[in-house]
Amino acid sequence: MGTPVQQITCQHCKARFSAIFCKAEGENLAALDTARVCSVYKKGQIIFQEGAHSFGIYCVNSGKVKLSHSGDDGREQIIRLVKAGDIMGYKALLSGERYTATAIALEDAQVCFIPKDLFLGVLQKDAALSFEMMRILSSELRKAELKITHLAQKPVRERLAETLLFIHETYGLESDGQTLNVRLSREEIANLVGTATESAIRLLSEFRKEGMIELEGKKIRLLNMDSIIKTANLQD
Repeated sequence: MGTPVQQITCQHCKARFSAIFCKAEGENLAALDTARVCSVYKKGQIIFQEGAHSFGIYCVNSGKVKLSHSGDDGREQIIRLVKAGDIMGYKALLSGERYTATAIALEDAQVCFIPKDLFLGVLQKDAALSFEMMRILSSELRKAELKITHLAQKPVRERLAETLLFIHETYGLESDGQTLNVRLSREEIANLVGTATESAIRLLSEFRKEGMIELEGKKIRLLNMDSIIKTANLQD
């Protein structure tokens, strides 16, 4: 359980321009604002657990979160990186099933919770919100299809370059304009790529020797974006 904090309205949410709930109609937005409960989760703290029942939906106000699934061998598989403005737990909520992933704070994060009955009630009444949910679900399905294709067809080297670009797209860069704005372990990066940790470490070292990146602990600086994009071999 996170630490409760002062309530945040959608209008004052740090991620108000990207949060889905800010697209709701006036009276529905007011209902969501009244019912939401906001909490702070420390780095490494679990927000919700794989296998648990869903009682509502989560919206990230600030911070970074990873969604991970436990494989048959017990190894973690990161299935999604979440940023401010994103929602979590909606698939379990809409399907009526248990959570298929665990949400863990990658850094201190402020997360708002909206109860299940209220959210579903608003969704039934608000066409704009319903359409936005369909768009999000379609986008996630497309990303999942692409990942399956790339895991089957792309070499690990290309997938690592693509993963660096994906992290850049998700969390952006620090003020120096080069350093990825998130700290991920080598194991977490390997997890995103879909390879062994040893392979990710070796390839990161190769990228460093080729002048594409610079490594400093968990910090990764992107020095040559053109080379990274070329290595990723992205297809439209």
